[in-house]
Amino acid sequence: MSILKERESSRSPLIGAAELAAHADLPAPAAHTEAELAALIRLLTLPKARIETVTVGHSRDAASRAAAEAFATAWTARGGTVLATVSWPETAASWLRPAHRLTAEIPDAWVLAAAPLGFAQLARRLRHSTDWDPARSYAFASLHDSRVPALAGDDVLHGLRGATAYGATWDVRHRWVTTRLPAEVTP
Repeated sequence: MSILKERESSRSPLIGAAELAAHADLPAPAAHTEAELAALIRLLTLPKARIETVTVGHSRDAASRAAAEAFATAWTARGGTVLATVSWPETAASWLRPAHRLTAEIPDAWVLAAAPLGFAQLARRLRHSTDWDPARSYAFASLHDSRVPALAGDDVLHGLRGATAYGATWDVRHRWVTTRLPAEVTP
């Protein structure tokens, strides 16, 4: 193994304390909306998506837990399967346990309802230690913030997509978050 690869593999994926402190103003998740849930379901059921099984992950705050439960109820009512539901705390020592639980089964997609800081930490661990693919991941509006991919790091969230509170959709391309407004939606 080259020295560079050895350093890379031994480097912790955790976000440093100074960087976390600089982003402490990220908002807590708000209660999800019906428009947001409907837009998320639409993303997962696009004709080419072919998504039947999902793993749902959420922070332990009340809004994220409620969004995850609402999604699971709506998804199973449509005939979809939820393979697992995994929660994680807003702070953790390594994030390895929730990352492994989230990726223990191989779903068609991951659905995420989370607080931004904790999710950025978890996403780093997911990319560093598992086969998680952000391009197969869908999120609620709480992660629709350009600071989240910047905090998570280069391309950690590339491909992640989600729904806004008013029913639009968004996606992450490298460090950019792009929002797409459907014709019938006005913020």
